[in-house]
Amino acid sequence: MDTDPLEQIFNAKFFNGLSKTACEKLAKLSRRKTVEKRDILFMEGSTGNAVYLLVSGSIQLVKTNLDGKETVIKTVKQGELFAEVILFEKPRYPVTAIARSNVEVIELPRSGFLSLLNEEEFRSDFMGMLMAKQRYLAERIQQLTSMDVEDRFTEFLREHYGEQSAITPELSKKDIASAIGATPETFSRLLKKLETHGNFSWKDKTIRLTPAFWESF
Repeated sequence: MDTDPLEQIFNAKFFNGLSKTACEKLAKLSRRKTVEKRDILFMEGSTGNAVYLLVSGSIQLVKTNLDGKETVIKTVKQGELFAEVILFEKPRYPVTAIARSNVEVIELPRSGFLSLLNEEEFRSDFMGMLMAKQRYLAERIQQLTSMDVEDRFTEFLREHYGEQSAITPELSKKDIASAIGATPETFSRLLKKLETHGNFSWKDKTIRLTPAFWESF
């Protein structure tokens, strides 16, 4: 079934507060794009020609340090806009976007987006939205930095999949460990600890959780 860009944009949390007319203008700029698992959507340092809205699948934003080590900055959720930094800073991507599964995105060209921002009504709506997002991110950073690895893992599951009794992550254990800021070894110890409580198990590709697991967090 074809993706309706207008519906995706209108329902995206990032664009909450934009009028339908503004969303229609964005939809006219957009195009659908698919990315195969493990392929790169854009590279760190490359020219930022577009921002993206994730429709399906999983994208990780990765930063490479001077030693060549990769750090996962963010795991993008479905319905999230990403790479929007190129609209306001230097038009180069500050991270690499890697598909961790087959992915579909809506691509919004930077040039068209900037043209819309020259329209006073659209710019006013968009900047108000951006300020609200910045406040939310500041609060989330403060919250996450105060959490231990167990709490971060639980919050990751809750945010990405909801309080389900069975979850089949698209990401590998290594990728999830990176997403929550844990080493693979620390994450492995955490999983063993959780399994001893009897409320959590991860066999093959499926995580199973009892109501008691969610009640404890």
